[in-house]
Amino acid sequence: MDSNSTKEKVQTNDAVADGADLKSCYMQKFRLYETRSKFYMIGRDKHRTFWRVLKIDRLEPSELNIVEDSTIYSEIECCDLLRRVHEGNKSTGGLKFVTTCYGIIGFIKFLEPYYMLLITKRRKIGTICGHNIYAITKSEMVPIPHSTVRSKMAYSKDENRYKKLLCSVDLAKDFFFSYSYNVMFSLQRNLSDHNTTGQSVYETLFVWNEFLTRGIRNNLQNTSWTVALVHGFFKQVKLSISDSEFNLTIIARRSRHYAGTRYLKRGVNEKGRVANDVETEQIVFTEARDGHPMQISSVVQNRGSIPLFWSQEASRLNIKPDIILSRKDSTFEATRLHFDNLVKRYGKPIIILNLIKTREKRPRETILRAEFANAVRYINKSLRGEDRLRFLHWDLHRHSRCSKATNVLGQLAKVAAYALKLTGIFYSPVTPNIRLDGLSQYSYSENNNVIIDHSITEEASINKNDVDTETEVSNCYYRDDENKDYNDKPLMLQSGVLRTNCIDCLDRTNVAQYAYGLAALGRQLQVLGFTESPNIDLDNPLAEELMEVYESMGDTLAFQYGGSAAHNKIFSERRGQWKAATQSQEFIRTLQRYYNNTYLDGDKQKAINLFLGHFQPQQGKPALWELDSDQYYAVKRHGLYLTDGSVRSTITRSLSDGNILGESDASIRNLNDDTDCQKSSENPDKRFLSGSTPDIFTCGSDICHCRQIHGGMVKGKHCESGHICYDEHGDACDCSNFLDVDWLSSSGNSCEEELLERSTSISSENIANELVTTETSASESGSSLKGRQSGEELKEVNKEDRKYSERFERWVNEGDMHFV
Repeated sequence: MDSNSTKEKVQTNDAVADGADLKSCYMQKFRLYETRSKFYMIGRDKHRTFWRVLKIDRLEPSELNIVEDSTIYSEIECCDLLRRVHEGNKSTGGLKFVTTCYGIIGFIKFLEPYYMLLITKRRKIGTICGHNIYAITKSEMVPIPHSTVRSKMAYSKDENRYKKLLCSVDLAKDFFFSYSYNVMFSLQRNLSDHNTTGQSVYETLFVWNEFLTRGIRNNLQNTSWTVALVHGFFKQVKLSISDSEFNLTIIARRSRHYAGTRYLKRGVNEKGRVANDVETEQIVFTEARDGHPMQISSVVQNRGSIPLFWSQEASRLNIKPDIILSRKDSTFEATRLHFDNLVKRYGKPIIILNLIKTREKRPRETILRAEFANAVRYINKSLRGEDRLRFLHWDLHRHSRCSKATNVLGQLAKVAAYALKLTGIFYSPVTPNIRLDGLSQYSYSENNNVIIDHSITEEASINKNDVDTETEVSNCYYRDDENKDYNDKPLMLQSGVLRTNCIDCLDRTNVAQYAYGLAALGRQLQVLGFTESPNIDLDNPLAEELMEVYESMGDTLAFQYGGSAAHNKIFSERRGQWKAATQSQEFIRTLQRYYNNTYLDGDKQKAINLFLGHFQPQQGKPALWELDSDQYYAVKRHGLYLTDGSVRSTITRSLSDGNILGESDASIRNLNDDTDCQKSSENPDKRFLSGSTPDIFTCGSDICHCRQIHGGMVKGKHCESGHICYDEHGDACDCSNFLDVDWLSSSGNSCEEELLERSTSISSENIANELVTTETSASESGSSLKGRQSGEELKEVNKEDRKYSERFERWVNEGDMHFV
């Protein structure tokens, strides 16, 4: 390549970058050149005001040597540099153009050479506060050492197999990034936390190429050449209401910790990280116009696997694998660590919506339900006030069989309204393209009507007791007269989060998250000034448009974790889809999920472990594909570590044929045992929202059933607020933070299990007597409905729904407890 052709590749101009503000400029386009001894990467900013040069040595067969030129070049100077490099390397072939790229994904080494992963094509998928968000369209893996210095190991069968395995992680699917906006953080954190920048951004749980970029970041001590990739879902649409347009953005961020596939990653690990941990953010904003600032609002919710030590082993002979519950963590320390992490990320309170079944012919989900209740009960013993976990039991599957989709979503809206009342939403006027280090210093908390000073170091964790309750909102951070109307609106802050789970955290969970998103959208539109009421009817076109986005998100997340699109029975019914077509679609998805989980997920999990750096190949060590199931190994650079084999001795197995193997555990008891209750000395008028409500526990057994005394009359009822229950050890435990809302409804977007029951015939034996009561326990189902319900019984259920709606509202406001 001669100097003239080089100049054509890098056009000249008179812009000089000596005065460029590098803090506000980001390199967005790069050109890769090569000589025999080096790679030269030339990076420039969007406005072509400055150029930088990165040099990568190619003569080391197995080491990574990167040097960043400290000089800031103009375009003319950069062109001259490339000409001189070309002239100096003519004897070995000169300087050659390799590819145009849009950022470095990272570097990886298998057995000998390093490889560089590049984004070679991108597409814009949205904008947040004037900052562009991009998806990867095409990527490329470039070997670093020159072919003349590579050994036979670089061309070995194992090396090629590792390369093929890594390339099976499709970077052009569901990965997104931004050069100037921290898309791995929520909007609230971006506008309030100014301390997390540079390298610390990559160390957060939603950046999937943290391991791949670690080498270059540590070497250069900057992140100018790399992009931080987030894995999950991103969609932005423009909607309208009353002839006014607004932008809706849904972002799902999948955690890189304990990441993997459906049956290979379940429950929690020792560090409190759960499988399928996904943060969902819903952003609504209006464009800046007529000199007024942009108005923007967001709300965050979370989904994640049940935080216990449990697993499932995929079987080619069993389409419904066994649920294996390990009780090695008797003090629920890992569960506690998980909820501590949620508090650190989102603040308080943590509201848990547990959607799994309350009764089954063959106990599977019910075992996890009882143990989850035990875990929350144990953790809440040491917590006070608003630190306590709010725990809601809700069998979506059961109620979806006897309720229409409209009723199910309507009842879900009640839970959503309750959660939003506790956590609030985020709202702020902002200036478009505002730099992330110059945003608001204060935010308004809806829960306290106070200003909260933002020196927040982790996500948006807040201590509401330390704020000045007499401070009023005034002027926000706009002082111009033309913005006076916007200044009158207080800034609002979300504190706490709704955490939803079912078994897979895919199908039922997605329906519940849509209901929460719809309730939140009503509040967001109200605070933005579009509506006077925070309620959006299910028949409103906005509800259908939002449902389409959440359905798309649910399908995407289900493919990532489960191997098929989500079961969307509720959504299909709402659209009026033919029932037979829905059943056929759900059955096909069940088979697709079974095939992927059984035959393909092993390699998919290995690829994820390789990409995230959980497994790092070494010569002389076992290869990744030679190891056992992902559940039982962890491999690092310094060797192979196997998990404790004693885990098996503390396992209770829930077999699909109904047998229970393993030791009998105190957590599986006769759920019909009565537990003594006394009236609480707590003030019954104490407000639940004050954050000083007593603990919520399941008393005596995993789900308590108590006797309530009124005026000398003893009635068999469940624990109400204002009563103290005594467990089997004689310890008193309050019952005011536990709510069993089976009466609300259920989705059963658990069509998979319904279809399996129809399509498979499995002989089952009678289980132990202490587990049979799980089906009919008053604490589990409220009323002892057995077998198939008649029409009259269904009417009674509907009456109960109406009956308990007022009691539910009283529980929200006053801390009452209801088991139905």
